[in-house]
Amino acid sequence: MSSLRNAVSRRAHKERPQPQERKRFGLLEKRKDYVEHAKAFHKKEEAIRRLKEKAAFRNPDEFYFKMIKTQRHVIIDYSRRLANKYTPEELMLMKTQDIGYILQKLQSEKNKIQKLIAMLHSLDNQSSNRHIYFAEDWEDAKEVQSRSSKGRMLPASDDIPEHIKRKTASSYRELEARRSRVSDLEKIYMDMTMQKELQKKG
Repeated sequence: MSSLRNAVSRRAHKERPQPQERKRFGLLEKRKDYVEHAKAFHKKEEAIRRLKEKAAFRNPDEFYFKMIKTQRHVIIDYSRRLANKYTPEELMLMKTQDIGYILQKLQSEKNKIQKLIAMLHSLDNQSSNRHIYFAEDWEDAKEVQSRSSKGRMLPASDDIPEHIKRKTASSYRELEARRSRVSDLEKIYMDMTMQKELQKKG
């Protein structure tokens, strides 16, 4: 019975085609196409995951044969390359421009330090604000004058508001940072001047 059933030709059931109104979107993707490219995508994804894992756990000191075959990286000496590219006069001009820039930065930092010192000096030596007292009669005015003639005292550290203390502390920190920057710039300037002098003839 089964052999007779197989002998009879039956109609082949096909997947439905792309509807006529959607022809402009191209071929309708069939399930077998989707399965195929989904498998390919997941295969690539898994390969990338494995490679990332290998790279994460790789021992940098481990020997591998490609080490021998790969070309060694040549460390380029840029100063030699520049010397070949430019004439000695051009190199001297470049160094002079660099020195000029460092000197300009140095002067700028020194000016900022002087301004900061002046500001902090005026903050530290600032006397308390003047108070204006309004007296109702001569006796009150004399009493106020006698109190004020005894001399003004500097405000106690407890009287200074917290935000002013913070600003002063940050200004002192900035001053220290600028001083260290000036010392670094001075060293660089001295080194560059020495190199420039060594390049001169004689």
